[in-house]
Amino acid sequence: MSESTQNIYGGQAVIEGVMFAGRHANVTAVRRKNNEIIFYEVPRTTKPWIQRLKKIPLVRGVVAILESSAKGSQHLNFSMESYAEDELADSSKEGTAEAAAAKSAKKEEKSGWSLSMIVGVAVAGILSFAFGKIVFTVVPAIIEQLLFQHSFSNRVVHNLIEGVIKILFLLSYLYIISLTPLIKRLFQYHGAEHKVISAYEAGAELTVSNVQKYTRLHYRCGSSFIVFSVLVGVVVYSFFHWDSLWERIYLRILLLPVVLGVSYEALRFTNALRDLPVLRFLGYPGLWLQKLTTKEPTDEQVAVSIASFNRMLELDGQVSKP
Repeated sequence: MSESTQNIYGGQAVIEGVMFAGRHANVTAVRRKNNEIIFYEVPRTTKPWIQRLKKIPLVRGVVAILESSAKGSQHLNFSMESYAEDELADSSKEGTAEAAAAKSAKKEEKSGWSLSMIVGVAVAGILSFAFGKIVFTVVPAIIEQLLFQHSFSNRVVHNLIEGVIKILFLLSYLYIISLTPLIKRLFQYHGAEHKVISAYEAGAELTVSNVQKYTRLHYRCGSSFIVFSVLVGVVVYSFFHWDSLWERIYLRILLLPVVLGVSYEALRFTNALRDLPVLRFLGYPGLWLQKLTTKEPTDEQVAVSIASFNRMLELDGQVSKP
């Protein structure tokens, strides 16, 4: 399949599984502890006014990020419920009335997702993203102001130091959480997601052995977007003057949509240039960060990722290579 006839797909890792976003549906495949692979499928329905916004440069980045956070949170919640159900089964004695009642209650809860529950999870996902991004933006600015307020008069230097603090903050956070077994497996599924997309884009047959040959790093990853948002923020913030810490924080929050929008366009630009020998280095910082956010997956994890991707292709009306 030529690259020109391919759709551009993306996804995300979830607890013990992978979600892929197709043209018509988002599909999550999760491996249960009994080795069964279960699916969670949500039709993609986008309001016309959202579609129009997604065609406007700079604006489309913010819209895409918020939409991804909202929809991704539903699939993450599904995977967490499945994982919790398995953990509950392990901790309960088989055959007891309590265990049977707990399993039954869990199944009823999972099958009883109403529209209000889905909307609630989506809103929570957006709020979680917004809160996390604000904290990640504001805290480094406060630290830099407290430590280097009187050391330099050049605002650009202050912004550069703030950017370095953000990177250190990010790397430390990712390293610490990657030490936990659950997050390590999440990062392995992240690697499995990238491998499947890379294999598909190369036109390879989607088998475990084939997919494992591909790199776990990918230019369109959200990890790359995080790096771009830091670098773009250094440039954007340099155009604005502040006289106090509160003004600095206010500007950071106010300009956050601008930084996100420009970062999204920068990521699209570098992805388009990834095959040019001289310019592909623009995407290297994001690939380096993925050394932390992805891990080499097992064959079983890759199999789950392939199952999710194939089901997504099936719902999109396509057929992967046999």
